[in-house]
Amino acid sequence: MKIASVIELADRVRRGEISAVAVAEDTLARIDRDNGQLNAFLTVARTELLEQARAIDDKRARGQALGPLAGVPIALKDALCTRGIRTTCASKMLGEYVPPYDATVVSRLRAADALLPGKTNMDEFAMGSSNENSAFGPARNPHDRERTPGGSSGGSAVAVASGMTPASLGSDTGGSIRQPAAFTGAVGVKPTYGRVSRFGLVAFASSLDQIGPFASDVRGAARVLSVIAGADGRDATCLPAPCDDYEGACGKAVRGLRVGVPEEYFTGGLDPEVEASVRAAIARLESDGVAIKKVHLAHTRHAVATYYVIATAEASSNLARFDGVRYGLRVTGAEEHGKHAQGGALRAMYGATRDTGFGDEVKRRILLGTFVLSAGYYDAYYLKAQKVRTLIRRDFDRAFGEVDAIVCPTSPTPAFKLGEKTSDPLAMYLSDVYTLPASLAGLPAMSVPCAPTTAGLPVGLQVIAPVLKETTMFALAAAWEAARAS
Repeated sequence: MKIASVIELADRVRRGEISAVAVAEDTLARIDRDNGQLNAFLTVARTELLEQARAIDDKRARGQALGPLAGVPIALKDALCTRGIRTTCASKMLGEYVPPYDATVVSRLRAADALLPGKTNMDEFAMGSSNENSAFGPARNPHDRERTPGGSSGGSAVAVASGMTPASLGSDTGGSIRQPAAFTGAVGVKPTYGRVSRFGLVAFASSLDQIGPFASDVRGAARVLSVIAGADGRDATCLPAPCDDYEGACGKAVRGLRVGVPEEYFTGGLDPEVEASVRAAIARLESDGVAIKKVHLAHTRHAVATYYVIATAEASSNLARFDGVRYGLRVTGAEEHGKHAQGGALRAMYGATRDTGFGDEVKRRILLGTFVLSAGYYDAYYLKAQKVRTLIRRDFDRAFGEVDAIVCPTSPTPAFKLGEKTSDPLAMYLSDVYTLPASLAGLPAMSVPCAPTTAGLPVGLQVIAPVLKETTMFALAAAWEAARAS
């Protein structure tokens, strides 16, 4: 069976041209064929998937209307809680954890008659830009298996880019959907902060985390977002504003739309082929009637430092719950190892559990976050970072006073080789330099493929819109997608 887009597959299942069981069996066959080499899935929910498919077929046989994602396989990042299915966050700390409930987005996918084949690989607790921080080994880029698919939602990107599933869900804290989408040639969407409920997402940095879709095309991503978005009383940060027609925005005319190009995103460190590809996309949009205007985002240069103060501080707080007491890993015998430690056996158990359960990058971020929140340093680091975050948001506010959207590269380079940056955390952090500002400002942003490099590696065009203006973002992305295909 040829892999179909989200829209095509849902339409065919609803019309009865193909059964949901046939789709589920084909999905399992694709995973069996490719996952051993790509390591996209950490858990495959075979039994549950076939049960879901049979229930959808039975529903159609009874003459009941099927949901907007009928029979569409959607992979789930392993930071999203799934009732009765292992949720690890790619960490030893949660290696055998099985949640008793579904995340809100998972419940909404089920209600829309989607198929949920399993949980995808990621950087541990979503902390990373290459998927190399997973306790279960890295996912691999289907365009070159020696290269990273990006992170932290690398497995979700690979599931779509390799054709195992037409869509997936990831989470984006500083670029963890957009950067993997760019590296693998998928479409990846980070909605406005608060547009999608975070209930059931294992938290990394609560003021930044957002759940969003990957898909093989823009319209498919729009349909998935339309299902998972919307108010949720179980998440106090979830916005009550009604959702717009994201799918309807795709195909909307963009002639006359004012689009900003930030000069700060085209400076040193940008790969020449990435720049050429992105500028060619901008030129094509201009030739199709989009008004291109230079804009300035002056505080962009401070985004990396600002993000890694705020995100690590929030991670330090959020990850304190993993202590070996309530759930997750507990290192047995820790009391004996720490018999003479200050604080006694309990403190020793805490230390041994966290030392064993967390990987190096997670430990690094907990230490950084604890430091910037500590007495004597809070004002100098955390408070100052929050002030700079406000300046970054104001840069965007000023720009959006002049333009309707902003376009720029998603990542400064194509996918880099596995192991290339693991010994240099700063170089790894800089791979998110173009995605971090929109995250800090809480803006909707997405990556859509543009022309690949001469080596055939994907390149992403990033589209950023004002708060809750996802329709503008989808219209522009779909216009570029159509122009590229023509």
